[in-house]
Amino acid sequence: MLKQHLQQKLLQKLSPQQIQFIKLLQVPTVALDTRIKEELEENPALEDPSLMVQSEQKSEYDDLNDDKDSFDESSSEESTDEFNIEDYLQSDTPDDYSNGYNNDSEDEEQKEMPIAIESTFFESLQEQLDLVPLSDTDFIIGRQIIGSLDDDGYLRRPIVSMIDDLAFSQNVIVQEEDVLEVLKIVQDFHPPGIAARDLQECLTIQLKRKDQNNPIIQKAIIIVEKYLDEFTKKHYDKLERQLNLQDGELKEIVNEILRLNPKPGDSNQVTTKQLQIIPDFHITNSDNVLILTLNSKNAPELRVSQSYKDMFDHYEKASQKDKKLKEAVQFVKQKLDAAKWFIDAIKQRQQTLLKTMNAIMHYQYEYFLTGDEKKLKPMILKDIADKIEMDISTVSRVANSKYVQTEFGTFLLKSFFSEAIQTENGEEVSNKEVKKILEENINNEDKKRPLADERLTEILKEQGYNIARRTVAKYREQMNIPVARLRKEL
Repeated sequence: MLKQHLQQKLLQKLSPQQIQFIKLLQVPTVALDTRIKEELEENPALEDPSLMVQSEQKSEYDDLNDDKDSFDESSSEESTDEFNIEDYLQSDTPDDYSNGYNNDSEDEEQKEMPIAIESTFFESLQEQLDLVPLSDTDFIIGRQIIGSLDDDGYLRRPIVSMIDDLAFSQNVIVQEEDVLEVLKIVQDFHPPGIAARDLQECLTIQLKRKDQNNPIIQKAIIIVEKYLDEFTKKHYDKLERQLNLQDGELKEIVNEILRLNPKPGDSNQVTTKQLQIIPDFHITNSDNVLILTLNSKNAPELRVSQSYKDMFDHYEKASQKDKKLKEAVQFVKQKLDAAKWFIDAIKQRQQTLLKTMNAIMHYQYEYFLTGDEKKLKPMILKDIADKIEMDISTVSRVANSKYVQTEFGTFLLKSFFSEAIQTENGEEVSNKEVKKILEENINNEDKKRPLADERLTEILKEQGYNIARRTVAKYREQMNIPVARLRKEL
């Protein structure tokens, strides 16, 4: 049975301004300029004075041209109201348009920016395939193999699947033996190890291109073909027993294998540009006094368009308002409001960034003075949120995407937050301090006998850090440091 009843609820709902502020807050400095340009393009009521100066200079130049044109028209003896296309075409000379006129002297050398042309990994393989005398069918198989390679140069697609592709897409019927024969040809291409189906085959192909009379190469091939698992797990004692090797001989073999390229496809790839990091804050030390400044790109000089304001006032004062005029008033008002909201959101963003970073700087004052990670105090998001009286999510948005430049490097704000660990004296220290000590001990260890997690735990306890072995293992993994066995060297 259906019933109707009234119910009151108190709900929190974000306003459009709050949503806009949240989105802007998490945008890093490197992307803020793009976001502002997008807003300027979408909203004509928003202006950037720095861009307006350029447009005004251009406008003054256009006005001078207009004055020149009006003078030419008044001085002309034959002036008609009709447009003459021939006169227009005749006047279209380079002297009349600055863009088509070359201001450089004849003696001045014309310099152009050189453009680097580099063939891609797949184009290089295709060029090598073109040089091999093959039948039409084998050439098609070769193209199929090259097209099936991964970016790292491996052929992970099953042979059966390639046979099906050739049959359905190109109407070429082949057998598995035909594909394997062409695959051997492609595997002879450069770079060595290309078109291998797994790591073992990749390393074997590269070793077989070396001097086969060298006993080191011969034993390296045996290790890769029969004992690759033991090699990757660094069970060197087992390898020495199985192959009856001496320490010095095994070291030469291992070095020979380590010189091979496990990802041959990456060697000929065009390197991608690294992501540029633009710091949002700068901290400088002036006689042991820290000075915090905000990157100027975070404080653009935006303003509401005066012409749109005048337009809105004009429409509002109109005595008669028809439907179209009301729509125009509504449109202008909407754009003006959006421009004000965006400017307010940018200003609020600046204030929040400075407020949050200032709290972090004072919380970690000793660290920012010295740059010593051991000076980092335990700090969580709630500590800063309580200081600036804001929500934890706001601090998180600032910390996750903003960078600060100091005299000893540029760091992500998130890296300054850490958990607390209690020492034997009851003092709370940052886990960053423990990680630093772990890193120092591992860097100074004897690589022939690397320190196990149990020994690292004992060293920390000797220094007063009460910590469990599983916590040591967790910190070691967070620092991307392998276990002791994999750190062993000959």
